[in-house]
Amino acid sequence: MKSTPTLPGMTRIASTPSPAAQRICVRSNSAARARVDSSALAIGPGLGRSDEARALVRTLLGTSSLPVVVDADGLFGLEPAPRDAPTILTPHAGELARLLEVESAWVAAHRLEAAARAAERFGAVVLLKGADTIVQLEWTDGGIETVRINQAPRRGLHIRRAGEDIAPGNLVLAAGTVLGAAQIGLLAAVNVARPAVHPRPRVAVLSTGSELVEVGTPLGPGQIVDSNSHAIAAAAHEAGALVRRVDGVSDDPDEFGATFDELLRSTDVVITTGGISVGARDVVKQVLSKSDEIRFERIAMQPGKPQGFGVVGGVPVFTLPGNPVSALVSFELFVRPALRRMRGLPASPEGASWQRPATGTVTVRVSETMQSAAGRRTFPRVRLERDDTGELVATSAGGQGAHQMSGLASAHALLVVPEEVTEVPAGTKLPAVLLPEPEWAGPFGEARG
Repeated sequence: MKSTPTLPGMTRIASTPSPAAQRICVRSNSAARARVDSSALAIGPGLGRSDEARALVRTLLGTSSLPVVVDADGLFGLEPAPRDAPTILTPHAGELARLLEVESAWVAAHRLEAAARAAERFGAVVLLKGADTIVQLEWTDGGIETVRINQAPRRGLHIRRAGEDIAPGNLVLAAGTVLGAAQIGLLAAVNVARPAVHPRPRVAVLSTGSELVEVGTPLGPGQIVDSNSHAIAAAAHEAGALVRRVDGVSDDPDEFGATFDELLRSTDVVITTGGISVGARDVVKQVLSKSDEIRFERIAMQPGKPQGFGVVGGVPVFTLPGNPVSALVSFELFVRPALRRMRGLPASPEGASWQRPATGTVTVRVSETMQSAAGRRTFPRVRLERDDTGELVATSAGGQGAHQMSGLASAHALLVVPEEVTEVPAGTKLPAVLLPEPEWAGPFGEARG
């Protein structure tokens, strides 16, 4: 194995990324933090799918008890029952008066009526003072005047104590919590109508090239389908962004420049794909290199060598390579962490950036010998499965060319091979960057089949 002797068994990305990669990571994360904003989320009938996946700005503490226990006696102004009243009551007014030791059946009947009215109003059983147990109807003979209880209940059966879920002053949700269905339900339950949240970043995605045609269009000579804008738009949506996809941008510098300027005025992030290499028709680099705000780099990585990043008018701009696999791999390493920052989240679940990407890393054992380019950190696309011992095993997902999308489409992760390694023997342990799973896929995508 042509590498450092410490490579087998490593559990994280050990080598230092190139200065160019570090510059993009640092500048993009700094720009993303500067764009973090907040707004109020209205919980109610107008709540839509675009409101989910937002993150709380501030930690919320309980201001009242959950569940709330309504005191029927207090609610309706009736005298409290004795503390030592029996725990099992019958609805017959005269018997109820004797059990509660009140002066008349009239008072007892009104207490029972008050409890029934409160139950109807609040959708729950309301206990009279002194009662500490609820017996379900199935345990009785169903009587009306008197009720026979056929099974002895334990004390406290079916009682929900005030504050047993959340007491005043206790944590409801921490700052940075992403709001899904359960979190929105909890906020509604504690009567928080307008929590402060980070808005989802508005992202514009455009691919350039006069040869590109929209998907579903018959291809003419020299034409290819624009797959990049669809893939990057889907990735940005997965990352929690509100996405605008722009198609039909040609290689004409004036057309590209006008489109780019319009996007800067209406979005929080602009992502381009293609047009940043050394060709005469690489319009993105041709137009944007005139500005001192965007810097184009050649990164020691494969796939994804050409990259560009800058902040124009306060808007982060990512210029990704044109090969489809290169564009998506670059998105995972550079763009997704920045979008998480803009949503008020850490750049990654593990803490951040090139060495700790946004989806997290795992240690895997390589099942077959793999080759790697000298002097470049490579990211082979791999599938993962667990062996009989529970260890994750990585197998090549197929073709590893920067144009071969089928391998990436079936992959679970990106293997991370350091720059100094040119051959990875079977059995080597390396880190792998997990790829986002579709909602319908199981752990490591078994459903992809």
